Amino acid sequence: MDDQQSLNHSKWECKYHVVFIPKYRKKALFGELRRHLGDVFRTLAGHRATRVEEGHLMPDHVHMLLSIPPKYAVAEVVGYIKGKSAIHIARTFLGKAKNYTGQHFWARGYFVSTVGRDEKTIREYIRNQEKEDKRQDQLAMFH
Repeated sequence: MDDQQSLNHSKWECKYHVVFIPKYRKKALFGELRRHLGDVFRTLAGHRATRVEEGHLMPDHVHMLLSIPPKYAVAEVVGYIKGKSAIHIARTFLGKAKNYTGQHFWARGYFVSTVGRDEKTIREYIRNQEKEDKRQDQLAMFH
């Protein structure tokens, strides 16, 4: 796959599989919020010249394949997306005041791994995550 992108003096292909959860891993990502968050994440990623290549929201976690320019640290981009989306959620869905900082929606931290030659595998994993979680839930009910 030739997905290289360019900055002024460099060509790059830096992709990361990122997973993060709502605080206490509450199943908080459903209904209107779930339908709305994809656009919010894509918009916020764009503010850091980042692109959401793939994404899937589960009720209790978020999977994203992010293409992040090398001029930004992964921690900076993920922190920005989590922080600004928490403020947006608080204002739009929880009726919080304008000066609410949103620090209580997402849990601290996240999982990240670099995506190299196995990008296709990661894309498939993200796309099939919901199906796999349901299968695991079914198995757990019988044990």
